[in-house]
Amino acid sequence: MPADHTTSVDLEPGTVRRAGGWAVGRTPAGEAFAVSRRCRHQLADLSAGTVDADGCLVCPWHQSRFDVGSGRMVAGPRGFFGYHGPTPGYTALVLGYARHLRLAVGRVAHEAGRLVVRR
Repeated sequence: MPADHTTSVDLEPGTVRRAGGWAVGRTPAGEAFAVSRRCRHQLADLSAGTVDADGCLVCPWHQSRFDVGSGRMVAGPRGFFGYHGPTPGYTALVLGYARHLRLAVGRVAHEAGRLVVRR
């Protein structure tokens, strides 16, 4: 199967960057990951996010957290649109539909000095 996208392997642990339709990064433990780039909350670009100490990808807009191994949202948003604060009912709704709308998870391999992402 041909590669979907490639990026150089100089990613430091805890970083994430864009590779086509993928957010590619390394957990703090150094494991490479690739997930689809759009947050399930409001479609923020997850390649602009961060990786937390637990190895979850954190959305740059409202801090939803995603397990990079399963694509599952493990913590819902802290706000919506321009608001960044508590939204208990709204967060529960987002977590509810996010159970069915996981991020796509790619397989990452090292080939010729590059990280290669395959579906």
